[in-house]
Amino acid sequence: VHLVESGGGLVLAGESLRLSCVVSGYSFGRYAAVNWFRQTPGKDREFVAGLSWTSGADAYDEDVEGRFIITRDITKMTIYLQMNQLKLEDTAVYYCNAGTLGVGVKGAYWGQGTQVTVSS
Repeated sequence: VHLVESGGGLVLAGESLRLSCVVSGYSFGRYAAVNWFRQTPGKDREFVAGLSWTSGADAYDEDVEGRFIITRDITKMTIYLQMNQLKLEDTAVYYCNAGTLGVGVKGAYWGQGTQVTVSS
């Protein structure tokens, strides 16, 4: 199973970025969920957004709700995280995650991470 993120970078506060995560070698079953987590130095990875692969039902951390949108393209086996109105505190390494434990729960599979830096 491979998850490969892309789309990170350096942006100004208030700008937008879209992260992508291409999944290969994984069979999305009935209980599969995909999530985005983020991590800053010295802290644990924290949940950002997630969705059920089959139903598309999504959930967000309160810090990003209304600004971030998680979607998936089933035909491309790709998960997206549209990040709008970025804030300085959104700076982190963002990780794509997949598993069968549900939205918001760390699944078994991780990508390598992509750095997002928001500057003033």
